Amino acid sequence: MPAIVVAAAVAVLFFLAYRHYSSYLARRVYGVDAAFVTPAHQFADGVDFVPTNKHVVFGHHFTSVAGAAPIVGPAIAAFWGWGPALAWIVVGTIFAAGVHDMGSLAVSVRHGARNIGTIAHDVISKRARTLFLLIIFFLLTLVNAVFAVVIGNLLVANPGAVIPIFVEIPLAIGIGQYIYRSKSAALVPSLVGVVVLYLLIGVGQAVPIELTGLADALGVDNPRNVWVVILFAYAFIASRLPVWVLLQPRDYINSHQLFIALGVIVAGIAVGWNTIAAPLVNDVPEGSPSIFPFLFITVACGAISGFHSLVASGTTAKQIDKEADVRHVGYLGAVGEGALAVGALLAVTAGVAATRADWTALYPDFDTASGGAVGNFVNGVGVFANNLGVPLDLAIIFAAVVVISFAATTMDTGVRLQRYVVQEIAEVLGWHRLARNLTLAGIVAVVVPLAMALLPGGGEAGYTFGVLWQLFGTTNQLTAGLALAVVAVWVVQRGRNPVAVLVPLAFLLVMTSWALVVNLKNFVDDGQWVLAPLDAIIFVLAVWLVVEAALALRRASGSSTDGEQAPVPDDSPQRR
Repeated sequence: MPAIVVAAAVAVLFFLAYRHYSSYLARRVYGVDAAFVTPAHQFADGVDFVPTNKHVVFGHHFTSVAGAAPIVGPAIAAFWGWGPALAWIVVGTIFAAGVHDMGSLAVSVRHGARNIGTIAHDVISKRARTLFLLIIFFLLTLVNAVFAVVIGNLLVANPGAVIPIFVEIPLAIGIGQYIYRSKSAALVPSLVGVVVLYLLIGVGQAVPIELTGLADALGVDNPRNVWVVILFAYAFIASRLPVWVLLQPRDYINSHQLFIALGVIVAGIAVGWNTIAAPLVNDVPEGSPSIFPFLFITVACGAISGFHSLVASGTTAKQIDKEADVRHVGYLGAVGEGALAVGALLAVTAGVAATRADWTALYPDFDTASGGAVGNFVNGVGVFANNLGVPLDLAIIFAAVVVISFAATTMDTGVRLQRYVVQEIAEVLGWHRLARNLTLAGIVAVVVPLAMALLPGGGEAGYTFGVLWQLFGTTNQLTAGLALAVVAVWVVQRGRNPVAVLVPLAFLLVMTSWALVVNLKNFVDDGQWVLAPLDAIIFVLAVWLVVEAALALRRASGSSTDGEQAPVPDDSPQRR
């Protein structure tokens, strides 16, 4: 199968979904109202609440959610064959991710841009807020830990990417200052930033930065762990800065990178006419994880991601200028993530190998597929870029810069969101000092995932992608299901048809609960006494919250069936 045929077919499906299905969701399910005054205007403070052009917000949202996960997940899921992975990416993006992302953003905008976990207090019950916040805390811990290890491994494997990645930080700050002070559009300055970033790839290749000597001096066995500490130190500082200083300009630069990367993939497979070497359905070795439920939690963000609801209701909702923008930012962001996932799948099935035998050597078993996922993507994109005339060594550094940029942006946002969640949990528990002290909350938000990333064994690629990735994927998909539960109750309370929300909700809850139970048994059998209790706690919290949501949904449906209007919280305090 020529890879370009798959890319073209998926592009048509995604276009039709955005054109028609997202319009239906906006009008009939979420009731988007152009006259509603968004929280960015209600609470404008120049730090977090900043009314922003929808294209700039899209850049922030897209690159915050399109991190390494939609690359790693599909790159691992190719193990079961490109057919099942592609089918779930396309169906999940259109009918689950778009519904979830747009719904989370719409509900948050109507509730003062509060976190989806806090909104559960108003929509479901008082207990639901605490339960959801705890699940979100665990998810963000896993997200930040996994992404730090991914970035650290990539920096060790690609020392030529270090200079471009770290120079991007002051470059983005300079662009942000220029845009903020001159009140000019962000497009041209950010495009200049992308050009400068790619010119630095040649510098990085000439002057590779390695930390082996520093690691030896510090007595650290793996230089990757030094990078992990550096990354969390940077994330702590970045999470304290106003969004317009670093987060927005860096995200906008990276949004261009995303489109460039997708363009390179499409153009590369068109020029090179790469064919898919992987089997449609792979005959996996005995003892491998089964497609049901593990394909769905492995693809993770490539199809639908609970992390998106945290970004949408954590930082994105605070920047929405007009409520009509939730369709552009939310649904189109999900489509963009799905497109990246398809690109990743093609890179590891058509780019990294030319023959079935070569591909099978890269995917002989699940552990090997997991450990080599990111490297397979980088090498595959390098081949596509090489088809366009870029020298292969520079092409590989380019691909590494793209992946690291996405992952670092997600980590920036993830640590900021974790700080928000820590403050909210502290408020619930009555720990007022922690709730009001940004520095203290930021330290907690950094130290917990840092400890997870540096756990004994956690630094090895097999452990991270083979074990920790499964728990991350399960928790991530579970959070998406719970966010959909909040959205479903909110929709029913307003007398609208919830079917578009309930179908993906039911599917996700079944798959994730199934995976949590299987993983719990595996963790206990393998003696994983950190991950096993964590899995059990997440499962208990999830079941409890699902029961709370089911009762709330029944109450809302009952009120509507009796001919009475369901109790609807006042979410329209101001109108234009």
